Amino acid sequence: MNKISAVLLFIAAATTNGFSVPSASSNAQLKADLLQRIQKLRNLKERDGDFSIEFGVKGGEIDKKSRAPQKVDFYTISEGVGKAADEVIGITSELEKCSPTDNPTQYLGDKEKGNEAPLNGEWKLLFTTAADANFSKNSKRGSASVKNVVNACKGSITNVIDFQGESTADDETTSTKKAPLVKQLNVVIGAKPASKSRVGLQFKYAKVVFSRFFGLKRQWNLYIPVPAPFITRLIVFFSRIFRFGRKDKKVPPKAYFDVLYLDDELRIQRTGEDNLFVQAKPTWDDAVPFFT
Repeated sequence: MNKISAVLLFIAAATTNGFSVPSASSNAQLKADLLQRIQKLRNLKERDGDFSIEFGVKGGEIDKKSRAPQKVDFYTISEGVGKAADEVIGITSELEKCSPTDNPTQYLGDKEKGNEAPLNGEWKLLFTTAADANFSKNSKRGSASVKNVVNACKGSITNVIDFQGESTADDETTSTKKAPLVKQLNVVIGAKPASKSRVGLQFKYAKVVFSRFFGLKRQWNLYIPVPAPFITRLIVFFSRIFRFGRKDKKVPPKAYFDVLYLDDELRIQRTGEDNLFVQAKPTWDDAVPFFT
């Protein structure tokens, strides 16, 4: 049997057994298309406006009944923005069909082989439909960058939100950026495989990094244990709209996300609340301009 026949037999066998043989070139093109669509979406948002999402239920961040993050509607900005967002989501659906990683949750929580886990490392947000992860300068929450750090050896995920300060004009030519009171929010989550593509989550605690201490420019940290149902309320607390003694005894569904696409540069996932996240490794050169 020659080499060509062997390759054809391999492909036929893989197809018969339900495995896909993704093309590296087609994946690369889809990833390039994805970045182009995200850039188009951002350009249209610059032209037509952005979301003004505030903390809590009233701010449109979380659902009143389920206490889960709301799903944003890009069409509320403009029809052009809505269609551009649909294009981004469409590309993610195409990528889902050809994910090269058969077992995304492999070695997650493995103390010895965690560094080899496909999910391990830092991932920066490129796009999401989740209201609690959308930040803009025209809201009281302000602009922020969002990233996700997976420590597979420890079986933990840390969601990191870096809040950006407001620019104030010193004179007609210069401006100074004032540091926000809450400089950074870290939410630490326990993570373990629920299946080959599903990650089960359990919220552990939050660390809030303040830029000032009673008016003094002194950074300090506050650590707070966070039960899973109350993670969003923590943020509401620091925006001074947290209500103590709330009697909400509803048990929320177990938190998880499904990995739809994963390679060493790009990660696409969908949460249990049906929110889509598109994240990239800092080492993906083509995505670097999108991190700023």
